[in-house]
Amino acid sequence: MATEGLNAVPAGTAVARQRRFGTPRVPIAGPGHNWCSALFGASPFYRQRFSLLASRRATERFYRLIRLAMAHAEQLRDPFEGSLECDETTFGGARKGKRGWGAAGKAIVFGIVKRNGIVKAWPIPAHDRTSIMNVIQAESREGSLYYTDEWQAYATLRLRGDHVVIRKQKGRPVGRDHINGIEGFWSYAKNWLYPYRGAPKKFFPLYLGETCYRFNHRHEDLKPLIIKLLKTISANKTEINPVQIR
Repeated sequence: MATEGLNAVPAGTAVARQRRFGTPRVPIAGPGHNWCSALFGASPFYRQRFSLLASRRATERFYRLIRLAMAHAEQLRDPFEGSLECDETTFGGARKGKRGWGAAGKAIVFGIVKRNGIVKAWPIPAHDRTSIMNVIQAESREGSLYYTDEWQAYATLRLRGDHVVIRKQKGRPVGRDHINGIEGFWSYAKNWLYPYRGAPKKFFPLYLGETCYRFNHRHEDLKPLIIKLLKTISANKTEINPVQIR
């Protein structure tokens, strides 16, 4: 590959030794390394591939491991309670053929935002009541106050707690109630993922988990958080499916 040629170094050198990702042993700081600025910066991988001292495959695997750590941390959050905004959307590039929720190549995602600004989001198998309610039952507590749009799939929420239906006129909420929080996250997530020009389908949950983690910690310094996250996973010997990071 062209990237391999650009990054070729003599065997046995310090740089060559630093490319041992099998464990994985990845230096994210130090002279001559751009891992920190690349990982915690705003540029997607494809814009960084020529500036990092590793092959394309090794670099992709490194980022995938970080995404997996972020996604794992988000999965450990307790179920939400209180005032919650629920909504669904699709991710994926424009494709020819069928449009809408059943369009080929698009991932359907359901999300919940707690009114304090914390979000959870998951890919779901179908845009239907069963898929939505399975997530809500698992990821929120009974007695919560739910804000949703007028979709009929949410009708049974009144059995779990209070339910406020947001009605819109010409795309704008009617009245003081809204779901601006979750809609704001959708905008954030799509803007963040757009430069990747499409994530591999089998790794999309990791990209989504990374986006949730970044959003939930958007007012914090990510560098110490992620380093601590990786150390915690290593110390606890958290099992990670190797298929997810190959």
